[in-house]
Amino acid sequence: MLLFRLRTTMLLAAVCLFVASGVSTETVTTCVDADNPHHLECENGVISVQSALYGRTNNVICSEGRPPQEFNNTGCSQSGTGNFVKNRCNGKKVCEISTNDVISPDPCFGTYKYLQTNFTCVPAIHLIACEHSYAHLNCDQGQVISVIGAHYGRDNKAVCFASRPPSQVENVYCSNPTQVAQSCNGKNSCTIKASNSVFGDPCYGTFKYLELSYVCEYPSKLPPSKIIVKET
Repeated sequence: MLLFRLRTTMLLAAVCLFVASGVSTETVTTCVDADNPHHLECENGVISVQSALYGRTNNVICSEGRPPQEFNNTGCSQSGTGNFVKNRCNGKKVCEISTNDVISPDPCFGTYKYLQTNFTCVPAIHLIACEHSYAHLNCDQGQVISVIGAHYGRDNKAVCFASRPPSQVENVYCSNPTQVAQSCNGKNSCTIKASNSVFGDPCYGTFKYLELSYVCEYPSKLPPSKIIVKET
């Protein structure tokens, strides 16, 4: 098992704004047959995925012990990996992805591949609302909500587990897509109920929760397009 975790500070003038504010890019690379999952984590702030690759663009990474023909192809990239990782991880403090979730379709048969993600840890308001309760999003006067990521389901046994039988918190691989961000983006305040009636039931019998991260921005800074989020 090879797991590479690289940390690179942005130095280019084009991104000097990030350098001035102390923001850096994390690069996590996990070989395709690694025993450990692809693990992204922010000690401060929440995950904002910049890009993700499944394939091979380098003949050095994840090449140890492999025959040359398995890493010579450096023009291999699976379509859609970036959006998949963004939907799974944006707005979370910790995110894990099994490489089994991205191995199909195979972008280059016979090439030994890896999953590589570039992300930053951005300051945000981070909320968790247990099932049947409410998440209240609020911004100061003159500012509006911009959701980074929202996830409804369960990926951690230690969240919203009090007074629940083990059978209701065992499933930590629970997901269902949603567009909840569209209902809150651009508003000064917003209330969302964490319930199956709002999001659907991604895993029957599991006690779920809504994990949501957002920032407050002045309207002129909002992106022109709506953000689509995914429940996990």
